[in-house]
Amino acid sequence: MSDEIKLNSNLDLSKEFTSPTFEEWKANVEQELKGASYDKKMFTKTYEGIELKPIYTSEDLHKLNFVDSLPGFENYVRGKKSNGYYQNKWKVNQEINIADAEEFNLALSEALKNGQNCINVNLDSATKLGIDADYSDEKNVGDIGLSISAIKSVERLFKNIDVIKYPFSIHTGTIVLPFLTLVKSYFDLKNIDTKLIKGAISADPIFELIQTGKLNYSEDFIFNSMKLSVEWAEKKSPNLKVVGINTLPFANSRANSVQEISIALSILTYYTNKLMELGLAPEAILNKIHFTFGISTNYFMEISKFRAIRILLNNFAKVYGIDSSKIEFDINAKNSNFYHTTLDPYVNLLRSTTQTFSAILGGVDGITTSPFDEVSRIPDNFSRRISRNTQTILREESHLDQTIDPAGGSYFVESLTEEIAKSSWEYFKKIENEGGIFESLKNNFIQKEIENISLERTKDINKRKSVIVGTNMFANVNEKPLEVIAFDKTAFHKKRSEYLKKFRLNGSNEKHETVMKKLNSISNISDISIIEIMSEAYLQGATIGEITSALTSSHKNEIRINPLKQKRASEDFEELRKMSRNYKIKNGFLPNVFLANMGTIKDYKARADFSKGFFEIGGFEVFDPPGFSDVENLINDVIDSGSLIVVICSTDDKYPELVPQITKAIKSKNEKIQIILAGYPKDQIEQHKKSGVDDFIFLGADSMKILSSLYNKIGGQE
Repeated sequence: MSDEIKLNSNLDLSKEFTSPTFEEWKANVEQELKGASYDKKMFTKTYEGIELKPIYTSEDLHKLNFVDSLPGFENYVRGKKSNGYYQNKWKVNQEINIADAEEFNLALSEALKNGQNCINVNLDSATKLGIDADYSDEKNVGDIGLSISAIKSVERLFKNIDVIKYPFSIHTGTIVLPFLTLVKSYFDLKNIDTKLIKGAISADPIFELIQTGKLNYSEDFIFNSMKLSVEWAEKKSPNLKVVGINTLPFANSRANSVQEISIALSILTYYTNKLMELGLAPEAILNKIHFTFGISTNYFMEISKFRAIRILLNNFAKVYGIDSSKIEFDINAKNSNFYHTTLDPYVNLLRSTTQTFSAILGGVDGITTSPFDEVSRIPDNFSRRISRNTQTILREESHLDQTIDPAGGSYFVESLTEEIAKSSWEYFKKIENEGGIFESLKNNFIQKEIENISLERTKDINKRKSVIVGTNMFANVNEKPLEVIAFDKTAFHKKRSEYLKKFRLNGSNEKHETVMKKLNSISNISDISIIEIMSEAYLQGATIGEITSALTSSHKNEIRINPLKQKRASEDFEELRKMSRNYKIKNGFLPNVFLANMGTIKDYKARADFSKGFFEIGGFEVFDPPGFSDVENLINDVIDSGSLIVVICSTDDKYPELVPQITKAIKSKNEKIQIILAGYPKDQIEQHKKSGVDDFIFLGADSMKILSSLYNKIGGQE
């Protein structure tokens, strides 16, 4: 029809609209800033010390060395496999925090039928220390995972599970030999070739040292034990990793991404050099290492971090004269619990999802998605299923297994990857100049460096520059905590102790004598034949405590450092909410705040809303009445409310007249009432303090300091 708009088939938008240059864009931005510094206003400095630009262009890619690399080649920034996850799915590596072997088996069997594709076994503290349950302190039995002592426990653990089909993921503590040999004995019992074992059964002494602050064995013994495990695995189980490097304790202690990567490289250097001194080839060592990194909530930083890790590991191999194409680096990730909360815990589902998403886009080999209730209680079947399904949805519905380096080509991510890699290498050299990871931990260098970052993060969290949804912003004061079903440690310890006593009494005297002879011979053997002897002892009825004792009896030598302070971002605010609940138990009502809204809605509404949110994060109930037109009615309502905290909400223009009247009238009725002013008019501050204002709340105020102080003043702290 004639009145229809007809598009010209030769329309060329590039001729109709010219693309602005970066200089033109910058000129417009500077005009909008009205004299403010472009560099100061538009650049963002991260906790890693990296300055993020407001915009990245193709020009930024020209500066990068790796930009033209392909997946499966060169520096592996785009992944070790040329087809990404298409034929090599990432490992869905969920943890199960159950203490009893039979219950663990049921949960693991269910998980493997419903999306999990890795046998992840969390061991309790007693097992990792090599102490049988009946000889262990009750608090260490079943505390963080499975209690295992002998071959019968392993049989219950793996009942009806195809141990060949699924890769293992088991951290054994400071040394790997006792538990590795126990698993080997199970394979021998079932006549399964150990060459079919996949995954990781690994020890990571630095992980244990930084968490507990001590190691129970000499450095020489630890690395001799590690050497034997590498030699055995190289010959008898080539697809098994036996040396772990796990940086989660550092991530959970508020370390930034550059620190985390650099520390991993320094640990890798320490382990590699120590094992080379014992005669192992670097290629053999690197092929037996299993990495686990934390995943934080800084989405693009995490994607770039995992890409940078591959570049640096490739460089590391070159330093040792190794062709990195011959190294199968196994890079795994687990959600850091630093930003996970006990308040509004279902928000943890969103945090875990974005963290998992970023790790997948970063190209890791295996992921552990934390259950939403992990920091509140022992996760149950529901929360474990939800965390497992997070990965299933990202794979089956979002089709993330169909992409190859999806972040590749992003001006921002490619540039950030380069920045992280460079900064991490420089920081790694800084640690090495301090004597390496072991000396840096002993002289407190690492701890102090992380503490500095921790203080920065805490400051931003307390000022709500860093938002923790449901905790330091958008809180629900009437929320009920998750129900926690207590784990009866005493009953479980008794159960395990009684079982082990009966287990030790079973068998003939001849069998017991055979076990004793094997145990007595263990400490005198320094080659991999020791593993066969230990395995035979397990099959004859020895326990992990007996094996470990025989292996380590002449190698006791306590090493001590200051452990890292592991504290979640939300813990201080959770403590405020706990004070709120205790206040209610004591007084029959929540601590409350009265908003003295003066004038029209336009005058007070914005500051009243801000004040309501500010006090609710501390667990205060907020009375938010309509605006008052005269001070007398306001004072009567304040006194009738019984509130011990009053917040004046109006405009800066009206404060000079209103504040003196309100403060004088309230203080004359009850001088214990705390008067807060919403806003911070700089030219009026001293005047308002003289009038009787006790504090000020505003955007950027230290909420933790103010709220804690108020609890002190109203008797809300024990």
